[in-house]
Amino acid sequence: MSGGSVRRFLFEGLDIRGAVVRLDEAWQQMQDGRDYQPPVAQLLGEMAAVTALIGAQLKQPGRLTLQLRGGGPVRMLVMDCNEQLQMRGMAHSNPVVLPAPVPDLLGSHLGGQLLMSLDLPTARQPYQSYVPLVGDSIAAIFEHYLEQSEQQPSRLFCTAAPKSAACLFLQKLPEADTLDADGWHRINQLAATVKPAELLELDCENLLGRLFHEEIAAGGIRVYDPQPVVYHCPEDWDKVRDMIRSLGRADAEAIVAEHGEILIRDDICNRDYRFSPADVEAIFAASEGTALN
Repeated sequence: MSGGSVRRFLFEGLDIRGAVVRLDEAWQQMQDGRDYQPPVAQLLGEMAAVTALIGAQLKQPGRLTLQLRGGGPVRMLVMDCNEQLQMRGMAHSNPVVLPAPVPDLLGSHLGGQLLMSLDLPTARQPYQSYVPLVGDSIAAIFEHYLEQSEQQPSRLFCTAAPKSAACLFLQKLPEADTLDADGWHRINQLAATVKPAELLELDCENLLGRLFHEEIAAGGIRVYDPQPVVYHCPEDWDKVRDMIRSLGRADAEAIVAEHGEILIRDDICNRDYRFSPADVEAIFAASEGTALN
């Protein structure tokens, strides 16, 4: 089983592009040890598939972070990935989340926002944009975002299950109406017949053949090589030691005196870093020894 993949494609006679995203092991690993309730996992899985789709468009090293925040029982969804499609993500929600319409789950009417942050090594600070949560599904929310950011009509069809998450993406390019005035409408009607099980179970070629058989026969479709997607949340003890060192010895020792240890929680990777009094002493002994040398 693979972590997942993004397969881009182009209707050559219509100037319509798209992609099929399937996340398997990568999505399963994001859920390990989380005990997400079904409505929360559904939203997060669909957002994971869309994040891989958007991340696959990065043309240079960088990190893309997407956050949905609102006043509903699902308080926050976060996904990020780099240009190599190494992904991680998490959700914060109330202890009990019952099935409900997506705007109610996210609290879209209570100031809900989609934040996109792009951190590039060449930039002094991350580029950030905010848009309101407009739409009754994860797909509709990101359709609105993509049309705002890319100025091209877009369609998304998303679904998620415990073992897989997937989406189908379509975007109308500038020459589409010139090549075929009805092409975008036709492709949309065909895509709208897709079933969740087909998104989750069919590979890219079979899915496209099932949905667009006549269009492919008439004008051809170019399917590009898959871009692999993996879950990536490595331990980074050195970074955490640097965080403790930045506190200064006095503050670090005060925390140890109060709590018996220093505990640093890495929410997005679902990992705890624990430092005993001896560990903390060793951190400052090492740094002070370096400074003396």
